[in-house]
Amino acid sequence: MFERLDAGRIRQVAIYGRVSTEHEAQLSAFANQQKWYEEIAAQHKDWLIVGRYYDEGITGTSVEKRPSFMRMLEDARQGKFDLVITREVCRFARNTVDTLTITRELKRAGVEVYFIRDNIWTMDSDGELRLSLMATLAQEESRKISERVLAGQRISRKNGTLYGNGNILGYDDLVDGNYVINAQQAYTVRKIFELYVGGMGYKQICAELTRMGCENAHGEVKWSVERIGRILRNATYKGYIGYNKSCSDGFLTQKRVNHREEDFVYVKGKFEPIVSEELWDRCEALRRKKSTPLTGPDGKTRKFMRKEPQSVWTEKLRCSCGSAFRRFVWRTNADGRKAYGFECYRQKRQVSRRYLEAHGLDASTVCHSKSIPAWQIDLMARTVFRRVWGQQKEAVLMACRMIEQCAAQSGDNTAALLKALEKQQAQLMKKQEGLREMCALGMISREVFLQDNGKAAQELAELQKKVEDLQAQSAEMPVSALDMKQIRQTLDQWVDFSGTAIAEEVIRQFILQVVVVDDDTFNWTLNFARDMPADQQRMSPSAIALQLYRDQQSAGQDGEIDTQLSRHITNPQPLLTFTITREEARDYCQEIGLKFFGKKWRDKTIIVSI
Repeated sequence: MFERLDAGRIRQVAIYGRVSTEHEAQLSAFANQQKWYEEIAAQHKDWLIVGRYYDEGITGTSVEKRPSFMRMLEDARQGKFDLVITREVCRFARNTVDTLTITRELKRAGVEVYFIRDNIWTMDSDGELRLSLMATLAQEESRKISERVLAGQRISRKNGTLYGNGNILGYDDLVDGNYVINAQQAYTVRKIFELYVGGMGYKQICAELTRMGCENAHGEVKWSVERIGRILRNATYKGYIGYNKSCSDGFLTQKRVNHREEDFVYVKGKFEPIVSEELWDRCEALRRKKSTPLTGPDGKTRKFMRKEPQSVWTEKLRCSCGSAFRRFVWRTNADGRKAYGFECYRQKRQVSRRYLEAHGLDASTVCHSKSIPAWQIDLMARTVFRRVWGQQKEAVLMACRMIEQCAAQSGDNTAALLKALEKQQAQLMKKQEGLREMCALGMISREVFLQDNGKAAQELAELQKKVEDLQAQSAEMPVSALDMKQIRQTLDQWVDFSGTAIAEEVIRQFILQVVVVDDDTFNWTLNFARDMPADQQRMSPSAIALQLYRDQQSAGQDGEIDTQLSRHITNPQPLLTFTITREEARDYCQEIGLKFFGKKWRDKTIIVSI
């Protein structure tokens, strides 16, 4: 039980004051508040002021946000004073729990709190009861203030009110509630958008702006990828105001929670934009296309930027080891043109097979794929399209019909066999039920029941294993019959293969992936899907693997993956096989103006699948 000490003794007093905002009116009131405290202290001859703690422009809903308040608590624990005076409970805290917890802690440290206007002394017998009532009222007032603020924000959004101080690159400070364009800075902003839509990445843009001597909003020639990213994401530059970017998780804690970009609210502003909506939207589409959402071990999804593929073939090529391919400069021709090639990422990054074998180390896991000249990939692509869409179109359709018939027949046989096994299972379960009834009625002994029931259970287990094996085999077959109508429509589409190389957009549309089986064998998987999304058509081999992993995760640990992407990747159906000969390669090199090295050439086997 805490008892108040002799009221006539000299008290070591600390003053605590707070205003919630930095508005001019509040600051003026704060100065008056300080003067008022000094006048109150002067009226008590037994008070010796040993400390003054003031928080300016800080909310009272959480004590952690008030540095002076926290410093006062620490000084109280060290015994620097024995009385804290504050104007009223709402100045001390607007959180009931915080108010009671802190005053109790101060009590244990021998420090009393006096709320002047509420006339509450915390060491009075009824001090805590009165304090609880006043703290609850203060908390309720804080809730009402929060609701009024939210209502005001909603009205501000409808009116297109600008928040902030206008410190944004490209604009001067707010004038009459609107942005005013700064011509020099606006040039820099436009340059950033133009460079990005022109193909430059964040780092390249930083280097270019530094080279040009462009200044940031602080007047410094200093750029970072984070700053470039913020500028490209800011819809203000196309004349829109962004709202709902974050919110408070509650009026007590008031912690900011960032919203996803998809949840942002944009309202057309009344100020002049720096870039056109068309340019901003193009940059935004490009930025979103480059971002990849990944879920980390903590379960949170974050977006990471990825580079645009150097070539359409880096999206489609995949090594037999599972790795993607990278493009590199094979050589520079005499006329200055660069000749490119493609090599396996894993083979490039690993220690060479020759080195491991020379030092007696295990080289069995090393990828042995050789680099592929780009002209050979172009030759293969043109030959595939000429055969599938031209010379052997009817043969492709016939092969598709045969696959469809085999899949249908196999599916019928599997379904019939599964039905027969399920019938046997039902008979055995019925037999077990009969055995239990006979045992219960005393028609057979317990020993006979256990023996016969055990045999039936063993037979059931064997049947169940057969069912599971059959279902597993069925899962490896094509999930559904081929859509012959769609395949014919696809093959009827006009494809220009008269040139030396197939257009990239055609490759993205019709080629799903190219697997390098070995140095001389390539498996080309065509995309005849009716509704294969464009983003999957453009997926790199590593992205395909990631998507298949996500499908497995979403299906569950033992769940069945049943997505169009997984069906196309895991169950390609071979259509035709052909060989690209030395003569064909020589003629192609002459056509594109390359020197053909006949002694190094080895015929290529092409397997075309769907």
